[in-house]
Amino acid sequence: MPNEVEIGPASELAPGTVKGAGPYAVGNADGERFAVTRRCRHLFADLANGSVDRAGCLVCPLHGARYDVRTGRMVVGPQGVFSKIPGFGSFLKALTVVLPLGRGRVVERDDTLYVE
Repeated sequence: MPNEVEIGPASELAPGTVKGAGPYAVGNADGERFAVTRRCRHLFADLANGSVDRAGCLVCPLHGARYDVRTGRMVVGPQGVFSKIPGFGSFLKALTVVLPLGRGRVVERDDTLYVE
């Protein structure tokens, strides 16, 4: 199909897994497969190197910002030294209301996953 990115075998995207597929960070949050654009809104870290937390959010590997994978919005701003800057996390969260991470749809065909 045109304009789709192959992720790989469905068996390799177990719950809690996050990996890269072209411009997307794809993962599995408690059985819900997701695809969001790869770059964090903070310092553009590669979200494909992130993790999925207990709430099913994608966690940035650089400073711990958390994203709702269903909406692409940041739900927790950057942590560490950045969490001490007044209003910084709130600003980034507000930014993702207007400019959320892009999202793709994960589909399975013949035991192979793709992002549409």
